[in-house]
Amino acid sequence: MFFIQDAIKFPDLIHAVKEEPDRGFPQAASAHDTFWDFIACSPEAMHMVMWQMSDRTIPRSVRMMEGFGIHTFRLVDAAGKSTFVKFHWKPTLGAQSVVWDEAVKINGADADFHRRDLYNAIEGGDFPAWDLAVQLFTEEDADGFDFDHLDSTKLIPEEVIPLRVIGRMVLNRNPTNVFSETEQVAFCTQNVVPGIDFSNDPLLQVRNFSYLDTQLKRLGSPNFTQLPINAPKCPFANNQRDGHMNSSLQPERVTYTPSLLAPKGPREVAHGTRAFAESIESTKARVRSATFNDHYSQARQFFDSQTGPEQDHIVAALIFVLSKVEADVVRAAMLGHLVNIKPELGERVAAGLGHDEPIVPIPQAVPTRTDLAPSPALSILANAKPTLQGRKIGLLVTDGADAALVAAIVDAATAAKATVEVVAPKVGGATLSDGTKLAAKHQLAGGPSVLFDAVALAVSADGVTALLGESAAVAWVHDAFAHLKVIGHSADSQPLLDTAGVMADAGVIAITGADAAAFIDTAANGRIWARDENVRTVF
Repeated sequence: MFFIQDAIKFPDLIHAVKEEPDRGFPQAASAHDTFWDFIACSPEAMHMVMWQMSDRTIPRSVRMMEGFGIHTFRLVDAAGKSTFVKFHWKPTLGAQSVVWDEAVKINGADADFHRRDLYNAIEGGDFPAWDLAVQLFTEEDADGFDFDHLDSTKLIPEEVIPLRVIGRMVLNRNPTNVFSETEQVAFCTQNVVPGIDFSNDPLLQVRNFSYLDTQLKRLGSPNFTQLPINAPKCPFANNQRDGHMNSSLQPERVTYTPSLLAPKGPREVAHGTRAFAESIESTKARVRSATFNDHYSQARQFFDSQTGPEQDHIVAALIFVLSKVEADVVRAAMLGHLVNIKPELGERVAAGLGHDEPIVPIPQAVPTRTDLAPSPALSILANAKPTLQGRKIGLLVTDGADAALVAAIVDAATAAKATVEVVAPKVGGATLSDGTKLAAKHQLAGGPSVLFDAVALAVSADGVTALLGESAAVAWVHDAFAHLKVIGHSADSQPLLDTAGVMADAGVIAITGADAAAFIDTAANGRIWARDENVRTVF
């Protein structure tokens, strides 16, 4: 879903989130007064705010993000029959997030983390893939919903209309030139193929205009469709001719239709794109539909659909961003919205902000419904499957480390389809107990544990003594623990664990001899969420 229902508010939304004019910051961030001022005056944005503050906005990888078409479209068959459709992209690796402090540190450690992750996966043949799924429903189904499906601040729970997988997208080649094949892409909502038509979603209707206008401005010419990345691959003729930045040879005398001079030239297709013949009997008015007035019920449903840790993260995110807002009136108004979503939510955020005054709820056009069943499909953790496929394990190694232990970790991780990257005090690597030299992918300070999904320590007694004097080593282990990651370790690593403040729990696993199965099996189950309350305050 989206922040707004009325497309005329698009410029306002963008102006509010942009950097402030007198200082030029914040850039690419929303934790400031003007953005939350706009949101506090836009109750329809509250559902999107729940998503924005959730773990979905700090993904582990682009390869582990879901995608949504937001709008309702139509599928129209050869007989002219229409079925409503919403489009979904579901990553085959599953959705996954990181925790907030980890996301901040990833940005500092590698500003290109997501691009590098995607590029390396494709280059290594581990091709990212998404299933294309649809929600199909009829006019009668839509009439039975307790919300308006044309409202872009609403979604259709998957439990109401299940997803049907109809295809798969696989990214199996990196761009030869990122500018030509990525920066010049001209996406536009009006680019549809025969069989797909538009609905009366008001936000979609304006996007059909504004996105074309965007590409004309961004790429500088109506001939952007001649750029290789945007040009159709099938034979076509649109009879466009010349113009600014024209790059095609156009020798034809006749570039119009009909024509007697070129009777065999291009003609209109008799049955091309078919628009649905919709019968409408209503009074036209420039107003927002009253069916769009319930601004809080689905926001509450989303919050209630999250697991306990995910709800805690939403609360923490709201506390963080609102603590950056300097205007008391804006913070108070946002709390008034949050208690409308759910009183407990507003109270928890208020406690985290130190807001001691009574919270005044914002007047509602439609009271928040409390009877909507949670939608488990909206939770990342509720749908997580045990896997290490597409994930990375960071292996910290020092000179003298047990070669059998290192081999056990690498073999078990590889069998689980994980990637192992070696981190050592020197990028040249480490000499193991059997005299072999193990090459390193990262030097210790340049390969912090935030880059990995789970970590293992294969260090010798002499090696750990040296690491105790390295703040990067202590931070490496401390951050892994604070970010709720599974930690496998050799016996000799205990002094480093103690110095880093690691406390024994189900995710701290001793690896002995040549058996790393317990570490790998635990890591496949993801983060140790029960550890959260031991490493940070939960309001």
